[in-house]
Amino acid sequence: MKDNQEDLIRKLELQIKSSVPGHSVDCVIVGYKDEELQVLMLKQFNSDKWALPGGFIYKNEDIDFAAVRVLKERTGLEYSFLEQFYTFGKYKRRNIEEVINDLKNIGLDSPLIQSWFNQRFISTAYLALVDINECNLKPKGISNNCDWRPVAGITELMFDHNKIVEKAIEKIKKQLNYLPVGKSLLPKQFTMNDLQRLHESILQKKLDRGNFQKKILKLDVLIRREKLYSGAAHKAPYLYEFDDEKYKKLLEDGIAFL
Repeated sequence: MKDNQEDLIRKLELQIKSSVPGHSVDCVIVGYKDEELQVLMLKQFNSDKWALPGGFIYKNEDIDFAAVRVLKERTGLEYSFLEQFYTFGKYKRRNIEEVINDLKNIGLDSPLIQSWFNQRFISTAYLALVDINECNLKPKGISNNCDWRPVAGITELMFDHNKIVEKAIEKIKKQLNYLPVGKSLLPKQFTMNDLQRLHESILQKKLDRGNFQKKILKLDVLIRREKLYSGAAHKAPYLYEFDDEKYKKLLEDGIAFL
């Protein structure tokens, strides 16, 4: 255990020496499961605290590439495109005394590490909407657990990560004004009811079934497939999937949706 701890300290110190002081990236990876929006969280080594996947920016790399690299290193997920959506730079966005105590509690108490985290940090946040079923999580580094947490059930996170999540959800809600986001969050084929429940989970309100279906179909971005037969007595719903070309055009043109 001691050898692992010392190895972790050495790796972190090497990373610090190669990184840009005072600037980090945080990734908000949002999925959809059990009719709820879910956010990917990491549990820190030897700690009961959860946080977003985040890390430092190397001196010889672009910040966008840093976000892609950090996400892969911390979670095993590899996405070539993450959307930069906000920079968090309040003077006292972190409780530095609490951060130092957390480092001591998990055994990262070298002078270099504590000095590094004792400075002010600005964080650039990135957002991605993903299909949870296609995510193969492999936590690494100072995280010993990596899991999806329902947005509605998220408790206190490390640093100001609660505010980062809130800002990301605001961004997703605004996206609903010009495109249905189900293409990223739902499986390739889905029912109209699946799509409506997704929108309701984002907006946190019920939508009229008839009006919702009319608005969606009016966008002309869905391809209707075979019915979903389950053997139940109720009427079988149709399956749908997004038309890639029409969806791309809708994204380029923009449209008032809900």
